[in-house]
Amino acid sequence: MKKNSVMAWAMVVALGGFLFGFDTAVISGAEKSIQQFWHLSVFEHGLTISIALIGTVIGSLLSSRPSDYFGRKNTLYFVAIAYFISSIGTSLADNWYIFLIFRFVGGLGVGTSSVTAPIYISEISPAGRRGTLVGLFQFNIVLGILISYLSNYLITQFGEASWRWMLGVQAFPAALFLVLIYFIPESPRWLILKKGQINQALAILQIINPLNSNEELKAIQNSKLENTEGNADNLFSGQYKKPIILAMLFAFFNQVSGINAIIYYAPRIFEMAGLGAHSSLLSTVGIGLINFIFTLLAINIIDKVGRKLLMMIGSFGLIASLFLVAYTFYAKNFSGYAVPVYMMIFIAFFAFSQGAVIWVFISEIFPNQVRAKGQTLGSSTHWIMAALIAFSFPFFAEKLGGAITFSFFGSMMVLQLIFVWKWMPETKGKSLEQIESNIIMH
Repeated sequence: MKKNSVMAWAMVVALGGFLFGFDTAVISGAEKSIQQFWHLSVFEHGLTISIALIGTVIGSLLSSRPSDYFGRKNTLYFVAIAYFISSIGTSLADNWYIFLIFRFVGGLGVGTSSVTAPIYISEISPAGRRGTLVGLFQFNIVLGILISYLSNYLITQFGEASWRWMLGVQAFPAALFLVLIYFIPESPRWLILKKGQINQALAILQIINPLNSNEELKAIQNSKLENTEGNADNLFSGQYKKPIILAMLFAFFNQVSGINAIIYYAPRIFEMAGLGAHSSLLSTVGIGLINFIFTLLAINIIDKVGRKLLMMIGSFGLIASLFLVAYTFYAKNFSGYAVPVYMMIFIAFFAFSQGAVIWVFISEIFPNQVRAKGQTLGSSTHWIMAALIAFSFPFFAEKLGGAITFSFFGSMMVLQLIFVWKWMPETKGKSLEQIESNIIMH
């Protein structure tokens, strides 16, 4: 039962990932209708797509403060409320500016959940199951993406107002998330390090790790004592240089794979490759399904094979699939389903590697004292890159064509392979305090 309690807490918090995925991808089915409804220029259309990402960047940059000050649990309440308000507001908006404001609020929710949810799950997880449990967050992101694609495909039959329904249905899971947060405890590491509430933290640790809860409590307290010298709370004090570089490079490579360009503009890419509009929407459901299956596979083996091996395998697959897409555009060989098939291979390898590993790895590599700030740095790097790529992709795809655009993404994955091979440490099976000791002390 106690083992299942930790799983239940992780699943509740991972519901924030479901809303994250749904909110991120739902716009792909509505973007053309919104452009026509308000007669948007190319710039206004780009802003409409990327405004949520701007909110996400700001949410991710600011969320370490509430997460450290108010606690992980209370910050998750804000996330749920932001998703709920955004969903209702965008579906009912009667002018473009109001619509932008509510999409921005949804972005704040995405950014904050991308920092707070992985931290919370990593801090309540036993070492041997942490990869799988934090991986539930990514699993729920891709489930949210899949359900949003499926929902868009079904709702598109509703006629002119279908885009409002596409955006409005998110209110239901957001309300459920808001209610369920009430039933989870606060992070024991936050209670010890930020509030000094030892007894309350120990009671939670006894559920998480009944055999070694006292030893774990001592290790957490010792990690605080070891970090009391100098500027322990200052992420940029110099002693945390290695995890900072690892997190920023990991997040950078995640986005220069082209993943968000593909998720946001999948129907448009398929139309560029010669598919009809209806087939394009259906192919996006295929992308969501592949994403879901391979993320599920990865989170089931991440604690057995480790983070690094998944990243090595994934990097080879990403390089091959991106250059195949680039070649298809170069040769203008659009008969059949070559581009959708290569895209699905790309998604499979991405989900199996970067997709499953990013939130696990970044939530593990920073010491307890600065975990929220470190997660904020990694997450905001990820979202700044996502915003830049989502905003610029239509321009570069139109001006440079698919061949050069996808060759760039492929070249970046060659660099990622070198980074993983040479510099990425393995973190599987180690407690957060052991990882801290290995990365900071060596």
